[in-house]
Amino acid sequence: MNEAHLHMIVNHFPIVGPILGLLVLIGGIFFKNIPIKNTAYFLFIIAAIFAVFSMSTGEGAEKLLKEIPDFNKHLVHEHEELAEKLAIVLYLLGAVSVFGLITNIKNHPKATFFSYAIAVIALVAILFSTKVGTSGGEIRHTEIRNDAINSTNHSKDILSIEHHD
Repeated sequence: MNEAHLHMIVNHFPIVGPILGLLVLIGGIFFKNIPIKNTAYFLFIIAAIFAVFSMSTGEGAEKLLKEIPDFNKHLVHEHEELAEKLAIVLYLLGAVSVFGLITNIKNHPKATFFSYAIAVIALVAILFSTKVGTSGGEIRHTEIRNDAINSTNHSKDILSIEHHD
């Protein structure tokens, strides 16, 4: 297993984890259930940990990609920049989730405040994660790029012209 393969294995949880965590947290807030909220906090902490692994394997994946003939430096750079921003948000989300756990365990009056604050941070993480996931997918999946639609339409136009002759 090389670093690109390892990166592809670990990079999904920082993207999916905040989505799952937010859904669980919303359930915990709605039902006023501390164990459900704590489960969401654990999901956020795990997502932050996986962000560390994903960031640490990204450089190795990039080095391997540079050997591929159709390597697109711009797409990789864009993905890297977005991933760095997501990582910061996930680290914050993980850290604040630790405080959320502590306030829940100690039955602190600020526990409800932390639930809502964590939900907002998780929402920001989800917004970033969708961009990071898309930009990462575009590196090797040319069919999801915006220019793929234009090239497909261009190919249809050429075929249409050739067919009418």
